[in-house]
Amino acid sequence: MQASEPARLGRKRTLPSCPNPLFLKWLTELRDQAKEKGQKTQYTYQKAIQSLNKYPLPLRSAKEAKILQNFGDGICKILDEKLQRYYRDNGPDAPIHNLPKGAPPPNSQDNNLDPSAKKNVNGDQDKNGRGGRKKKREYVPQKRSGGYAVLLALFRESQNPGSKGFMFKMELQAEAQQFCDKSFTVPDLGSKYTAWSSVSTLIQKNLVIKTHNPARYSLTEDGLAVAERLDSEHVKKSSTEVDRARNKGENEDDGAEVIDLTGSEDGPDEAHASSEAGNLPDRGKNSQGTSGKPSAGCLLPGTYEIILCVDVIETTGGSHHRKQELVKELQGNGVLFDVRKLNVGDFLWVAREKVSPVPGQLQVPVGRELVLDYIIERKRIDDLCSSIIDGRFREQKFRLKRCGLRKPIYLVELHGNAASHQSLPENTLQQAIVSTQVVDGFFVKRVQDVRESAAYLAIMTRQLTKLYQNRTLVCRSRELEGDQVGQEDRAGIPSCSLISFAEFNHGAVKNKCQTVKEVFARQLMQISGLSGDKAAAILEHYNTPQSLVTAYDHCATDAEKEKLLSCIRYGRLKRNLGPALSRTLYQLYCTPGALS
Repeated sequence: MQASEPARLGRKRTLPSCPNPLFLKWLTELRDQAKEKGQKTQYTYQKAIQSLNKYPLPLRSAKEAKILQNFGDGICKILDEKLQRYYRDNGPDAPIHNLPKGAPPPNSQDNNLDPSAKKNVNGDQDKNGRGGRKKKREYVPQKRSGGYAVLLALFRESQNPGSKGFMFKMELQAEAQQFCDKSFTVPDLGSKYTAWSSVSTLIQKNLVIKTHNPARYSLTEDGLAVAERLDSEHVKKSSTEVDRARNKGENEDDGAEVIDLTGSEDGPDEAHASSEAGNLPDRGKNSQGTSGKPSAGCLLPGTYEIILCVDVIETTGGSHHRKQELVKELQGNGVLFDVRKLNVGDFLWVAREKVSPVPGQLQVPVGRELVLDYIIERKRIDDLCSSIIDGRFREQKFRLKRCGLRKPIYLVELHGNAASHQSLPENTLQQAIVSTQVVDGFFVKRVQDVRESAAYLAIMTRQLTKLYQNRTLVCRSRELEGDQVGQEDRAGIPSCSLISFAEFNHGAVKNKCQTVKEVFARQLMQISGLSGDKAAAILEHYNTPQSLVTAYDHCATDAEKEKLLSCIRYGRLKRNLGPALSRTLYQLYCTPGALS
């Protein structure tokens, strides 16, 4: 009995040869010619060879190869020309799926580039020419760069006791600036990029994660490890600088010990440490900013000026003469104003930091801007009429309530008896104005024309300048707008905790990504008779459509479902929504199919 043969490991069957050996031969020749000339097309031919080797069906012409990957018009045209010459030399019936007699078979090893000269087509190679990918290098931002500063600031914030675990853009920029050589807000001369531009790279490298709107930035696990290493290196470097400064002071000392006879109770070591601390940068104060204290974002009295911001829509488009009249009136009244894009409202005021020009820079650095709590929506009587008809009126009031400013004002231009010549009755327009003041809580100012509007804006600007002239303004996040109104507002004293203009304008974008709760609120306000206060009251109990439908499912009878929302109280008077509106909502969300 013969001994059993050892088991053969690996692949048992042989791979079939390429059914298009002629095309494969020509592509190999083209690749070798390009390789000898040092042309980069050798890699294109190599990719085409790999695609052709994988294709199991015979091709009758090069045009049919266009369905293959890496076969473009150029390669197909070259192969067709070679095919035509082949037919002329060997006859029209010459086989193309078999090599002619005497031709060497295409070697599979020739279909690969020389490892010593092959460029990375499907993967990198190591230094010895062996295949395989290089080990991915860990991304570490350069020292004193924007990414370096952001990682350090986020790490130090996370180490503080009672840390909220994230930072908003404005506070992150303020705290990271001390670790960076470039500005986070002002680009260098001749460039449009700031140090903040590197945050996108940190997000892409999975070191920083961005969530919520307004954006919250926090470290990932990988980012925490990198930031911890950078922080330890930073602390080590700082201590080295301290030791170097101490050694330098000892070397410069002439060796004579000088005793202070003025009576300092500190020992020599303590006195040396205190003097050393006075010579070093105050790192403690900067690190306190990461704990959320307002020192980094406050404007002291005398360091800022009050500026009126005018929406660009109020000065361009439509009746150009009428809108330029407003600008001329403001200039005539000596109002300091700035025309810019406002995502909500037509006028507001900012406290702009006074910044001195920097020698050697063409542009003056941009100062910080904090938005005062007053915002104005201006309405001509004809615009008021059209906005009520198309639904903009309620939407604008809803957005003004959510913008983060506590003193919304409606400026209505009556223009004589123009209200009696509109498409809506005059009583309807007057009722809308009174409802805005009584129900929505807006301050409504009635004027006659553009001249009176400009005069009112001038008076408001001067009054706000006087009101805020001796106050320290502190920058707060918009997220904290509802935490507390403060006793200052109740006592008639203006709030000094304000939102930055950049955060305010970004949070008021009309078409930004909205939460389910915000979309649900807009959906509710499309129902006739359902105001913003009523929608807000419903959202307090059911903040998503799913929660409302679930509450309907828990009701036993249809009558109970119809009265589910009738007892919800809304507004300052705490009135009930009522059975009629509750029945309408029940029919909207519980009726299967289309509503009749």
